[in-house]
Formats: sequence, C-alpha cells, structure tokens
Amino acid sequence: MGSRNVRKKLAVWGSALTALTAFAVTPVAASAAGHSVAAAKATTVAGHPSCASNLKWCTEVDDSEMVFGDGHYIGHDEPSVLYYSNKAGAGNNDTYTLRLPKDPPTQPKQDGSGSTWNFQLHPAFWFGMAMCDDQSAPGPASGNATCTPNSDSNIYNDSNPSSPHYIGKHPGSAFMEMQFYPPGWVPWPAGNSCDPTKWCAALNIDSLSLDYNKGLQNNPSCQAAAGVEYVNFAFLTKNGQATSPADPTNNNRFNLDPAHDFFMKSGDVLKVHLFDTSGGFKVEVNDTTAHQRGSMTASVGNGFAQVKFDPTASSCTTLPSAFHPMYSTSSEQTRVPWAAHSYNTAYSDETGHFEYCAASDPATGNCTQAAGSATLDSDDNGCFNPSDSTLVAIGGCLGNTPTDDDYNGVPYQKTWPGTGTPAVDRATKPTAIVFSSPTFRDGQQFSRVAFETDLPRIEDNGTLANPCNRLTGANCVNPPPGANFYPFYTTTRMDGSCVWQEGGASIPGTTNTFGGNSQAEFGGLLQLVYPGLSNNPRFVYNDFRQVLNNNPCRASN
Repeated sequence: MGSRNVRKKLAVWGSALTALTAFAVTPVAASAAGHSVAAAKATTVAGHPSCASNLKWCTEVDDSEMVFGDGHYIGHDEPSVLYYSNKAGAGNNDTYTLRLPKDPPTQPKQDGSGSTWNFQLHPAFWFGMAMCDDQSAPGPASGNATCTPNSDSNIYNDSNPSSPHYIGKHPGSAFMEMQFYPPGWVPWPAGNSCDPTKWCAALNIDSLSLDYNKGLQNNPSCQAAAGVEYVNFAFLTKNGQATSPADPTNNNRFNLDPAHDFFMKSGDVLKVHLFDTSGGFKVEVNDTTAHQRGSMTASVGNGFAQVKFDPTASSCTTLPSAFHPMYSTSSEQTRVPWAAHSYNTAYSDETGHFEYCAASDPATGNCTQAAGSATLDSDDNGCFNPSDSTLVAIGGCLGNTPTDDDYNGVPYQKTWPGTGTPAVDRATKPTAIVFSSPTFRDGQQFSRVAFETDLPRIEDNGTLANPCNRLTGANCVNPPPGANFYPFYTTTRMDGSCVWQEGGASIPGTTNTFGGNSQAEFGGLLQLVYPGLSNNPRFVYNDFRQVLNNNPCRASN
C-alpha cells in the first residue's frame, strides 16, 4: 500500500522489521477531490465516493498513513461533547433535543467581507454511537471474538498483548454518525447541501477493512468498490424506507430523492431518538415545529451490509447485515479502537472545510483564482465555482484531500456566534447549534460529560513548520497553528431547560463558558492505546480531552 509509507510508520511504532513484509496490500488511492456538480466522480475511487477523497462523510481514523497510504491526508476537525454513564442503556438508547441553526439575513460575499453561513462552518454535524461489525477492524482476520450487541463484554482496552482483553483482540467495530447537512450551497453528493433552503439528514455507519494485528487490508476488488474505510449511508425518509440500498458498494445511495427524503427548516426544534430494534439500529427524528417525522433503520431491508473481509479473494462480497449498537453503557472504556476519538455516545461538529475561491478548474477541482486577501496554497482543492451553488453564488473549497491544513479558512476565524458584539453577530453570523444532553431509556440522565477535540490527529501535518508529533505530544497545540479562533461549547437555557451551544463565549444568554476559550475547555493531551502489527501496541496522542466529574447541563424529561 504505498509500502514505503507503511514501513516508515511501523518503524516509528517500534514494530519488528522482519514483520513489515506482512503489508502485501494495495491501498485505495486518494483521488482528486470534487469540483463541479457535473464532475462529482472526481471524489471517487473507481466511480465510488470514498473516505480517502471525500472526507465529510467519514469517521476520523487513528492513522491515515497506515489506512490510506497517504501521509498528507488530514481529515476531520471534530470538537465534541461526550456523555458518560455506567447504567445500562446509556450506550444504545439516547434521546436529544436539537434546534437547527439559522443563517443571517444577508448572504456571504465572494471577497469574504460579508456574512458567514452554516455551510461554511460545518458541512455536517452529528450525534454518534459505536456499532458492531465483525468484518471491521481491529482484527477481522485474527480470530477476534464476535461482537455481542448492546454489551460491555466488548470492552477490550488492555495494552498488554498477553491479556485476554488486549485491544488487538477487540471485537469488530464501526461508528455511527447521525449527520445533519446545511442548506444553501453546492448540492449533494459533490457538495454539502441537499436543498437551497432546507436541511436534510442521513444515517451514516463507517467501518474499516483492516486487520491491525496482521497488517492486512481487504482485497483490491473491495478496495475499489467500497474503499478501505467503507460507509453504509441512507438519507432519512418520511416513511423510513431507504430510497436506494445503503450498501457500501452502491454508488446511488448518495443521491437525493426529494419526494421521499426528510427535510427540515432552519430554526426547527427536533427530538432525535437513537435506539436499537430487533431489525437493526434505528433513528427517529420528530420535527416538533413542523409536526413531521423522518426515520431510518440500519436493517437488511434498507440495504445495510458488511463488506466481507477476505484479503485473498478476487472479487468483493457484501453481507446483508443489520447493524446494532456495540455497548450497553458509555464511558472512557467504550471506544472504537481504530478511531482517532475516544467516544461512544457523543455530539460532534465537523468543521474546518471551507475556504473562499473566486474560480476553480472543473477538471481538477483546484482553485485557480484566490478570493479577497487569500493566496493560493496546497489545500485549495475540492473547489466549486459560484455557478455550482443552489442559492449562495460564491465559490469555495471544501479541501477534501486534505482539509484546511493551514487553518486559515472561514471556520478558523471569528465567524462563529458569540465572537463579536450581539448586533454584529445577529447581522453577519449564524445562530448557534443548540442541543440538549441526551437522556437514555426512560429519561435517565448521564452522570458525567467530557470535552474532546482531535486537533493533535489533524496537526500531524507535513505542511506545518512544526507539525504535531503524536508519539510524544510535542507541537500539538490548541488552537491549531494559524487559527484566529477555535469553537467551543457553552450552556444556555431553552424553554426553561439547560442546553449546549457552540461558538464563542459571548452568545447572549450564556450561563457557563467552561473557561471561556477552547484551550481551557478541551484540556490536556490524551494518550490512547491502539493495536499494532504482531501484537505490538501503539501509544498515540490523537486528542485533547477534559472529563468533568459531573453533568453540568442535565436535560429535562
């Protein structure tokens, strides 16, 4: 797989040189990122949208050089709130209240002097949960235990290879992201908007075709058809039936069907319920403002499937499969052992993906004319022209391969709610995403909360003068180098109840700022153990995390 990169990485991990030849695999090549709507297939591998090239869909892996063979892949900037409880149901049956943010009254300008809209700050935000997938990492070819749904028997976090719960023996795992997409810009699947004025949402489950213990990826046919990190994906619909199978090898699953898909308006208040059923994990969204419902079940009937892990096969096989939650509870121990983050039950934003671009080349997706005071650089790719938009006629780059790796784009400025005076914020910035802490089962409360961001993971970046060393923690910083601002979470009241909001410290009505900046909130470096080749565990700094000893913002029942 770009074997030189893999050998270099494994040598750094301290693996035995004699074992390096185990990586006799071919990676998914990172193709040129999307450009115009008509040329959306540039974001694909063999015609299929891929996590190696269209990053907004995918869970951040712990080490993309190993997974994708691309030392420059910098994926997802994900500031998150994690929820912990040792009671049954906390890890598999959660309900949130969510208020979708509104855009300001005026549109952004091409030179960057105007307002900021939601599609510029986040191509998606989501609620997450760990899932079972026996064909997924860390050891689908190593005889690892079968995943028992909804059970903490799946906790395998020991760093000792001799332990029966060594992390390399962890049952196969996936991560579910219940994603919401903002309106107003370039349409799916190349862009990040479903509609000029309405939001949409999708059930997104990410798995990883990799055996960490043996250094094996899946066969080239599956890599071409589904990618190394494969994605089950289905838009929420009004009747709960997928309009196209969610199967990771089905390219049509990313196409919208406006007659059947579920849409919401900015400012709507939603009840989001994530829970398991006998037929598969289910999401129900009740729009209490519009009195409409949308849903999706990760079921065989909706085309959800695991990609069979068979590295020596000449063809790719998918196994129709209902997905189920991995854990019963949610804590520091309920991890997905191949993901950069440490979470199970969580809310996360997906930010760091927009830079202005006055014109781009439709053939390559590269920016050809900078906008405003910006200059062209290597991360100005995945770009679109003003004519590609459904509403706001500006050009810009989503930076799909990689993201904004010099941290100078729109999301790293004081463009968030709560970063200016109330009058300026109302006129030029979106309202905040507002969401409650989840409750589980019959209204039970989570006892603790953590703040976590994967900045070290994305700062392991060769374009920086002093990149983060994730083995030692040196040069891993918050905010990232070049950023003028980094968003964080505060609390306020909505309808008499405590809720979370994202932005700066000065949103009117704020009740707790948790230190008033991202450095104070997200805390210090977090070292996590990951499986490695030949039972050699790896210890990596991928995140900053601060765990509170309580839940300061309990939801109302």
